[in-house]
Amino acid sequence: MKASHWLAAIMCTAAATTGANADEALHIKAAPTIDGVANEALWEGNDWYPMNEVIIGDTPDASDFTGKYKLRWNEGALYLLAEIRDDHLSDTYASPLERYWDDDCLEIFIDADGSGGDHFNNYNAFAYHLALDNQVADIGPSMAAENKGEAVPQLYNDHVDSAWQRQSDAPFVVHWETAIKVYADDYVHGESNTPVTLKKGMKLGFMLAYCDADGGDREHFMGSHPITPIDGDKNQGYKDASVFDVLELK
Repeated sequence: MKASHWLAAIMCTAAATTGANADEALHIKAAPTIDGVANEALWEGNDWYPMNEVIIGDTPDASDFTGKYKLRWNEGALYLLAEIRDDHLSDTYASPLERYWDDDCLEIFIDADGSGGDHFNNYNAFAYHLALDNQVADIGPSMAAENKGEAVPQLYNDHVDSAWQRQSDAPFVVHWETAIKVYADDYVHGESNTPVTLKKGMKLGFMLAYCDADGGDREHFMGSHPITPIDGDKNQGYKDASVFDVLELK
């Protein structure tokens, strides 16, 4: 990496340490191999951001769950590496569209123009749930004639390339690599769509979270950024992009 990139990495580390909300992604020329190994030089540096904000449940013991992540980008995609320590990986529901939030999954929230607002039944933003089998689910308007326009769970496997591996030695860290194509709010499911071309200085809406389910329903839901509760409920990200924070492409 260039010296300016390493400076940005140091700044990112300082931001994470002081609890700042905004994230930065460093530019890379060549894309990483999405295989869960994460051994490329482009991932080097201590520019980790924590996933320590409670959205649902209480704060898990460190032996149960901890998570952190870092971000890279090029013109074609946003790249995310998450480092997860989870003592029990659980995929209870066989269907990728059934209660996917009650399985262990990584959830990536993206708002291409950072506009915020409702995205429950439209594509103003996305809340990608990455399952342990690497399928990608979110809620969006149905294109089927019998329920056209109704918000239903659907697969978006072509939006996110995802792979994870668990280390064979204690503490059995999971490295989860993703390549995320970013789509604007004119996206139409099932049709030909062109991803946004990413550019230096762009500011996206972004948040990351992890659903921790120890062999049953979700016990903990841990996020990257604090959320102000509405009527006591912090679980707003799947429907309201206003709770996302800023991700700047450096």
